[in-house]
Amino acid sequence: MYQPGWAGIFLNPFYFARKGLFRHIRDLSSNIIGRTLDIGCGIKPYQHLCSSTEYVGLEIDTPENREYKRADCYYDGHRFPFENESFDAAVSSQVFEHVFNPEDFLKEVHRVLKENSAFLLTVPFVWDEHETPFDFGRYSSFGIRHLLEKNGFSILVQRKSVDDVRVIFQLLNAYLYKKTVTRSSLLNAALALLLMAPLNIMGEILGRLLPKNPDLYLDNIVLARKA
Repeated sequence: MYQPGWAGIFLNPFYFARKGLFRHIRDLSSNIIGRTLDIGCGIKPYQHLCSSTEYVGLEIDTPENREYKRADCYYDGHRFPFENESFDAAVSSQVFEHVFNPEDFLKEVHRVLKENSAFLLTVPFVWDEHETPFDFGRYSSFGIRHLLEKNGFSILVQRKSVDDVRVIFQLLNAYLYKKTVTRSSLLNAALALLLMAPLNIMGEILGRLLPKNPDLYLDNIVLARKA
């Protein structure tokens, strides 16, 4: 799901979103070194891209997260369980929209990072509500820059993922997936092949032919540094 290969275009309903995120994170991951904190780590899908000497996964402390996630540490949603300036880098991918207190969250990231440490953040701009009811925000490129700079970070690189007509096809496939998903993995694969693969193929073709639109895109990718 997180690194879709050639088969993803036929079977992955989130093909464009995952492919875009993986490409941008891979390009910027060389900045993630030393002792690294992955905030909202999930299954740590991008750990192998980073040049970290230690990779620590952090999650909110819930029974579901303890059972299904690959976290090394858990916290109460307010204060990270680490000393000041104890990490050389931080990563947080597709988590920030689920944070109800974004400034407090960024202050905690700032607190546990050493001076001049890198922070790689991805956050949706256009996407449906998900993991409800814990979905609290969408951020424009200007909004996420403002929040980061206000809370002690300088922006090194800022990118927009899937900023062309493919965004429309991804939203269509997300809609189809949500309306057709079943408990059967075989049936889900058949539905993806029948309903979503044609949209993935058409999106790939038109994405190469039509001009980009930097005002409409799926995700923000930001590489920042603790100022």
